[in-house]
Amino acid sequence: MQSGLAETFSSLFGTDPLVLGLVGGLVIATLNLFGASLVLVWRDPTQEALDTALGFAAGVMLAAAFTSLIIPGIEEYSGGNPIPTLVGVGLGALFLDQADRFLPHAHYLLTGSKRTDAAGQSETLPVHDERLAGVVLFILAITLHNMPEGLAVGVGFGAAASDPSQLGGALALMLAIGIQNIPEGLAVSVAAINAGLDRRLYAVVAGIRAGVVEIPLAVLGAVAVTLVEPLLPYAMGFAAGAMLFVISDEIIPETHRNGHERIATLGLMGGTIVMLYLDISLAA
Repeated sequence: MQSGLAETFSSLFGTDPLVLGLVGGLVIATLNLFGASLVLVWRDPTQEALDTALGFAAGVMLAAAFTSLIIPGIEEYSGGNPIPTLVGVGLGALFLDQADRFLPHAHYLLTGSKRTDAAGQSETLPVHDERLAGVVLFILAITLHNMPEGLAVGVGFGAAASDPSQLGGALALMLAIGIQNIPEGLAVSVAAINAGLDRRLYAVVAGIRAGVVEIPLAVLGAVAVTLVEPLLPYAMGFAAGAMLFVISDEIIPETHRNGHERIATLGLMGGTIVMLYLDISLAA
């Protein structure tokens, strides 16, 4: 299964990192748009369904951070030396933490409650003044949330461009992030609708936002690590650390906020199992 899919993908798109990054970015952005557009037909998803879906997304990201980024970064690209990849993990988490100083925490924009432990959250944020302003801030915050996902896909394909045997792992990572983008896109659309933005308009806005951020970052990640190959384990760790930060700081607290902890946890376990299966099936 894995060799056939990898060979087909390679025959279609070759090994140019710029092309591979562009294709990967387009796939995950398209699935984000699909998730955001689900609100056109599934007009009133329950909070329990959303929490379950987001738990599933968290499980996919959790497994992908280790199987497709951290472990290959250490074993394949650092000769077993964990330091470069772990330094990247720390830098990725620190970047997302400090980014709260410039963009409001997504939890605050979803709930209206401030996080006293988050960087820069003592400042007054005008979410309650204008609903549309709150939506704009929310889109910016989720854009920041999606940056490590696009980067991760690009880094994965950059690794595959340098070592074709890694193409299966890059495909697994692309599919995993694309799958988790579907419930994430739906959840963002629902939050925006609750803030008063039109369904159709926001589905388009969400799709454009995903494309603007994830596609160029995927291309940048693929090309950068190919041109400066020693950066690869650091970049893989950075993408993984940023993803792990988002899971722990954003997604899991949000899915546990409404009394659906058990079903959200089962969703997380399901997502982890799916990603592990994808990784084993597609990894070269």
